[in-house]
Amino acid sequence: MTPQITVTTDIMACLALRRTVFIEEQGVSEADEHDDLDAVAVHLLATLNTRPIGTARLLRDGDTGKIGRVCVLPDQRGTGLGAALIRAAVDQFRQMPGITRVKLGAQTHALGFYEKLGFAAFGPVYDDAGIPHRDMTLTL
Repeated sequence: MTPQITVTTDIMACLALRRTVFIEEQGVSEADEHDDLDAVAVHLLATLNTRPIGTARLLRDGDTGKIGRVCVLPDQRGTGLGAALIRAAVDQFRQMPGITRVKLGAQTHALGFYEKLGFAAFGPVYDDAGIPHRDMTLTL
């Protein structure tokens, strides 16, 4: 069966996935994981047979769309789901009038993954919740 990726209002399912991946697996603190932006974001949820397996959070800042909080459960990695989530996020931004580029903060180990999807790294490496990141952008 193919996973389904849709815009969702089920923020609790997204938060549960993020807890599993970011807090439990990667050791990110709850204070770093939770912020007030979830209330204004568009959330994508990937499901397989109704089971939540991945998520991404989309924010708008002027002409820039920002993809964040992208995560996929460990047993679904390597299936192409992460790439499908990013493509779905970019497609959402393409539908928003005035968005000319998409930006994200990539964990440095994932730079190659995002480059294959058309993103280009810029700026220095920085620490985000104890994990090295680098900003990346894609022009629409």
